[in-house]
Amino acid sequence: MAARARPPCRRKITAATWARFFDPAEPVHAVVAEHDGRLVGIVHYLFHRSTTAIGLTCYLQDLFTDATLRGGGIGRALIEAVYDAARAAGSARVYWQTHETNQVAMRLYDQVAVKSGFLVYRKEL
Repeated sequence: MAARARPPCRRKITAATWARFFDPAEPVHAVVAEHDGRLVGIVHYLFHRSTTAIGLTCYLQDLFTDATLRGGGIGRALIEAVYDAARAAGSARVYWQTHETNQVAMRLYDQVAVKSGFLVYRKEL
């Protein structure tokens, strides 16, 4: 029986992700929000092809805002920045996932998008 490969450590994943943000050949992007000179939010998104559309589809992969500033419009502004980037890239769709327990985020998401009704299945390999 072959030994199972160990997943890369989080530090390596983080370093690779940040390198991708600054590589113009990569489809992975980030937008940050600042307040009083400090980073208070970040959103990561990427473009990919789809079998249900001709143009690129935009996947908003991660959205984070400073917990002490939530409800102040930072998350909404970051999502709108992704919408703008998607429009500029010719994408007709932006989508994302959230955990079913993430009620705080869903209050915002329900205002800026529509639930698709799809559930996500995955298997770690």
